[in-house]
Amino acid sequence: MMDLGLLIIRLVVGLSFAAHGAQKLFGWFGGYGLKGTGGWLESIGVKPGVAMALLAGLAELIGGLLFAAGVGTWVGAVLIVLTMLVAIGKVHGQNGYWVTQNGYEYNLTLIAVAIGVALIGPGAYVLF
Repeated sequence: MMDLGLLIIRLVVGLSFAAHGAQKLFGWFGGYGLKGTGGWLESIGVKPGVAMALLAGLAELIGGLLFAAGVGTWVGAVLIVLTMLVAIGKVHGQNGYWVTQNGYEYNLTLIAVAIGVALIGPGAYVLF
């Protein structure tokens, strides 16, 4: 049952994270694409915006897919953790803990899940 539990966690977190990357990179799932995300990043002082949107989108997409597949779980987890640390530092940290106040609660939860799964391992159900 542990392997099934790890698969569910990896799929939900990893594919959700990959979808956020697709929002930034391609404008899918209601996202703003590179230009829109880049413009927003510049508005909060992250420059050059489009280049940083590309890096963030790639980290989310690749990290999420690796994490979901259970292949390169450590690499996927590191990409998730780094992206969430930047999100806390640039956007959510100054708002306090609670997500209802745009705080870092959700970011910290994703960090804990990514590190926890990386330490435990992906389980038996992996892509290859």
